[in-house]
Amino acid sequence: MAFQPIVDVNARRVFAQEALVRGPSGEGAGSILSQVTDANRYAFDQQCRVRAIEMAARLFAPGSAESLSINFMPNAVYEPRACIRLTLETAEKVGFPADRIIFEFTESERIDTDHLLNILGTYRAIGFRTAIDDFGAGHAGLNLLARFQPDIVKLDMDLIREIDREPAKRVVVRHTLAMLDDFGIKAVCEGVETAGELAVLRDLGVTLVQGYALARPAFEALAVPVLADR
Repeated sequence: MAFQPIVDVNARRVFAQEALVRGPSGEGAGSILSQVTDANRYAFDQQCRVRAIEMAARLFAPGSAESLSINFMPNAVYEPRACIRLTLETAEKVGFPADRIIFEFTESERIDTDHLLNILGTYRAIGFRTAIDDFGAGHAGLNLLARFQPDIVKLDMDLIREIDREPAKRVVVRHTLAMLDDFGIKAVCEGVETAGELAVLRDLGVTLVQGYALARPAFEALAVPVLADR
């Protein structure tokens, strides 16, 4: 695993660390995910959760309030309460609180919406937080958001890239932020790579940011983000 922080740029602290799958020598996620098949998807998803929680328990500072964001594969979950048992057992074994775990899924995977809603509702009832990743680039989009409001929505990096140079993107992001605020959903802007992008996002009122402008993923470690005022 590698870990990349989601930073609260107003409070100047790490809000959460996202666990990102890597190969044993740090190979990128694509080289690993390309090996996932229908036959091994469930086992892979389960082991990623276990590894992320075990590493977070070891790496996070004692008494830390940082959360752990874990990507999960909805199509690997055949029944939410049955598939979450190993996660709960692992969190209890290593002493990592369930309310500091965020389960993040991407819209890019075609999934049955009712099945996904069942998973998200079950996770919320157990005490986990949920997040939509790559919002604005996937299949479900606004229809899903109208039926279920997660705790966090991560705006797709293509909306953020060069937002300081493209007025149309600023309009889209500004109105998306307003909608999420009406829902009471925290917005995370990911893929922030430049000081110009970060400055525009802060002017738009964004507080939670993730990207190379603050910290690159750290392999088997926690990255220390840049927390400059501007």
